[in-house]
Amino acid sequence: MFGLNKANTSIKTEVTAGLTTFLTMAYIIIVNPIILSSAGVPFQQAFTATIIATIVGTLCMAFLGNYPIAIAPGMGLNAYFAYSVVSKTHGITYQLGFAAVFVTGIIFLLLSLTSFRTKLIEAIPDTLKYAISSGIGLFIAFLGLRLSHIIVANKDNLVGLGNLHSQDVILTLVGLGITIVLFALNVNGALFIGMAVTAIIAYFTGQLHFNGVISAPSLPDKMIISNPITAFSDVISHNLYSVVFSFLLVTIFDTTGTFLGVASQIGLLKNKQESRMGKAMISDSLATTIGSMFGTSPTTAYVESTAGVAAGGRTGLTALTVVVLFAFAAFFSPLVNAISGVEAITSPSLIIVGSLMIGNVRHIEWEQFEEAFPAFMVLITMPLTSSISTGIALGFISYPLLKIVKGKAKQVKPIIYVFAILFLINLIFFTH
Repeated sequence: MFGLNKANTSIKTEVTAGLTTFLTMAYIIIVNPIILSSAGVPFQQAFTATIIATIVGTLCMAFLGNYPIAIAPGMGLNAYFAYSVVSKTHGITYQLGFAAVFVTGIIFLLLSLTSFRTKLIEAIPDTLKYAISSGIGLFIAFLGLRLSHIIVANKDNLVGLGNLHSQDVILTLVGLGITIVLFALNVNGALFIGMAVTAIIAYFTGQLHFNGVISAPSLPDKMIISNPITAFSDVISHNLYSVVFSFLLVTIFDTTGTFLGVASQIGLLKNKQESRMGKAMISDSLATTIGSMFGTSPTTAYVESTAGVAAGGRTGLTALTVVVLFAFAAFFSPLVNAISGVEAITSPSLIIVGSLMIGNVRHIEWEQFEEAFPAFMVLITMPLTSSISTGIALGFISYPLLKIVKGKAKQVKPIIYVFAILFLINLIFFTH
């Protein structure tokens, strides 16, 4: 079924690779529900929805694409959903937020079936692609520092250093120290192991309390999105266009980048394209759509899949192994819920993931002002405004403007000018 002989692999190797991938990305089982619950999503709802979205996307990847790539709710997108999209001030509930995610999934699915997906990816300047992924990294790291109280509100300078003697901050710093050592030693599953060790320390210091370990998976609110027509009307009536566009851009970038990276790593990349890329996109779009119906933010292909590839994973059997392990993890919601109550356990993961994502800044042409300034605007505004869409908007507006001033207007694809105008209209005429 998976062509193990053709891929020069074995069942044992594929299962081992799947276990490796699972361990490297298992932190999402804990982190995603924690972030979404801060937006009012019931923890059990977010936990079960995370499992469902991961199983759907990764299962499709296993059988449609036959690739050792796992799909799960994306880091950064979940924080954007919880801290920027959902807003009591503007009356945007998490139910409305999931309507935007659902619409994103449908549009993504349609794009996956056409060549427009490739044209869109090629049209967007590399500078903005690198800046967006790096800016999200800063956004996530800042969130981790804030949730752990290493950084706190300061009336003189907006933010300042927290109390380094507090129990929460000390536990965060200990957990961070343990995890970065594991990363430096190239230990597979460093984030997951780091959280486990930090949780054990928290238990013995009296910061972590358990009210159970195992229970049957459940959905307190059942399906959040049950009527597609209502979801589209909600997006239109609440002007959530920029939210949908931001979700769509980041998801396409992440999935394409991860797919090409993994395909290259296992020697199946030809001329920077691959015939099964459309199937990979379909897997992700289905996961995003179905995940939103149950209560989770957009999914993406996980770069942690490269750990499984490094362990020998070559086919969809690796992805199928990940699916089985996530299904098994669905029965441990009380344990995850207990851990979620101690933000110091998960904050180190946010900080480290952010540090990994910002690495793309090295590809930006900083010596050219018309390239550097739009990238800078994306990088600085995402964490400081707590809005990924605002960062993307300012980048898309300033990039073509500076190219025109420099006499390089023809270097910018027409669709970028269209996006710039739409973002400008959104910033001027709609609330944020």
